[in-house]
This record gives sequence, structure tokens and C-alpha cells, in this order.
Amino acid sequence: MGGWAIAVHGGAGVDPNLPDERQQQAKQLLTRCLNIGISALRSSLPAIDVVELVVRELESDPLFNSGRGSALTANGTVEMEASIMDGDGRRCGAVSGISTVKNPISLARLVMDKSPHSYLGFSGAEEFAKQQGVEMVDNEYFITEDNVGMLKLAKEANTILFDYRIPLTGLDSCAASVESPIHMNGLPINIYAPETVGCVVVDRQGRCAAGTSTGGLMNKMTGRIGDSPLIGAGTYAGELCGVSCTGEGEAIIRGTLARDVAAVMEYKELGLQDAVNFVIKKRLDKGFAGLIAVSNKGEVAFGFNCNGMFRGCATEDGFMDVGIW
Repeated sequence: MGGWAIAVHGGAGVDPNLPDERQQQAKQLLTRCLNIGISALRSSLPAIDVVELVVRELESDPLFNSGRGSALTANGTVEMEASIMDGDGRRCGAVSGISTVKNPISLARLVMDKSPHSYLGFSGAEEFAKQQGVEMVDNEYFITEDNVGMLKLAKEANTILFDYRIPLTGLDSCAASVESPIHMNGLPINIYAPETVGCVVVDRQGRCAAGTSTGGLMNKMTGRIGDSPLIGAGTYAGELCGVSCTGEGEAIIRGTLARDVAAVMEYKELGLQDAVNFVIKKRLDKGFAGLIAVSNKGEVAFGFNCNGMFRGCATEDGFMDVGIW
């Protein structure tokens, strides 16, 4: 085994004119989360516990689109989703439609550990959360002033906004402008830059784990479910690797992106970075996305086919890097 490794992401697709202050805030948050994970791994915490710990930290900070700070539905509410997977035994848990659970990733962990199922949604998931005694908050806790303003902009533009942090002014300078829209399932999406969060970890025993959490799309239809809670699409961990994806959820679902990384490692015998590159190039069709991955050998890799992805990684040999572009 090659020692432990950890990677985190805060979403793929970044406004090329993102203010420097916002870039520095993102890097500081990713660095803080990496340091939390590094400390836990040095203390020999299992990979699955480190993933939950780090994603909880990301959910608790309103900077990215998960937990507090989640994107708003067309009705102005928050519906969050998350999944977690332990490569040791391929155990998994996932939740959707979460509106009052402070940390959806921990509820996903409880679905994995404390229920006979792998996936719970909406009222059933909320009821399970109450039974398990997890911390609950009012839906208003997750709603920020920035998101209220971005939902208003989305409604005025009659579209779904991927990046709810894009400034209200200078809209024509964004990564995908109104005049040159991209499409999702054949429908125009005017601005593309989602900020889902995720973490992948391999511990000293070579056990891989992965977790992903998001608020979804700004102005999304109530009840919409993306790739983040779907095992094999947004999240996957097995004996060989752990993967967390971010980007255009519908494209990630169609390509079963996370599982495909493990599949080409197993069946094509590709190394981790080669597997990531293959999947990003061959499995996204016209979609845009990115992913982070670790292998059971202590390797770390990432890939994306858009202009940037908030990301960071660290390995036991002392390597650490945080980047956007």
C-alpha cells in the first residue's frame, strides 16, 4: 500500500471572471478541510469516518452549494441530497429531498449503518432522521441572502442557474453566457458552474471511501434528484478506488461516471489517472463535469472538461495542493 491520500472538491465549472477574493475564500476552505482530513488520517481514523468528517465541514460553511448555502428550488426552499460509500464491502447510504437535517452526509451514513436500505428520500428520510436523533434545523437555516438574490435572477431569466454565486452585474462575462447557452437534456442552460462538494479518502490499510453532498440546481423543479445521491453516478467506492463527481448531474447520471472509473481500472487495467482521463473524455458526451479520485495504492487524481474545478488533495508523503483552474 502507498499510504493514505485525500482529495476534496467544491464543484466543477467556474466563472473565468470570479473575483480574487472569492477564489481565496474557496482555497482557504478547501485547505481547512484538507487539514482536518490529514489530522484524522494521521490519527488512523478509517477512510469512511474521514469522508463524513470532511463533508460535514463543507456542509457547515455557506461558501459552496451544500448544507447551509444550498441552492434554492423554484419554490424558494432547500432540498438537499447526499451519498456516502465505504469501499470495504461496498456498503453505501444515500438521501434526497432533505430539508431540515443539518448535515445530510451524516444522515446518509446512518442510512448505511442503521437501516436495512441504501437510499431514503423526502418525508421518509426526514422521519428516519428524527428516529436517529440527528440535529435538525428549520429550512430557513440553509437559505442565504445571496441565494435569494440568485433565485430572483433565475426566475427573471426563466432558466436554471448552475452557479448561484455569479454576480448580479456583468452577467455577459460569465463562463457560458445567455447569448451562447449550453444545453441539458436538450433544454438551454444559460450559466454553468455548479458547486457540489465531495471528498474521497484512502487510509493506511488501503480502504477507499467517498462522499458527495449538494443542494442541487438553483431554480430546480421541486423533487428533482441529481447525480450526487446516486451510487455509481455521483459517488462510488470499491476495492480499487473512491470517486466523487460534480457538474452537470444529468450527464453524470447518463455516464454512470463514478462507477466507470472503477470499471475501467478493473476491466481495462488502467491506472487511476488514466482511468479518470478516459472517463472524462469518453463518457460525458456533450456534458460538463469533473471528479476527484483516490486509489487503494495511495494515489490521488482529478479531471474535468470545463474551465475549472475547486479542488484540493494531500498524500502521506507530504504532497498537498489546492487549485481552481
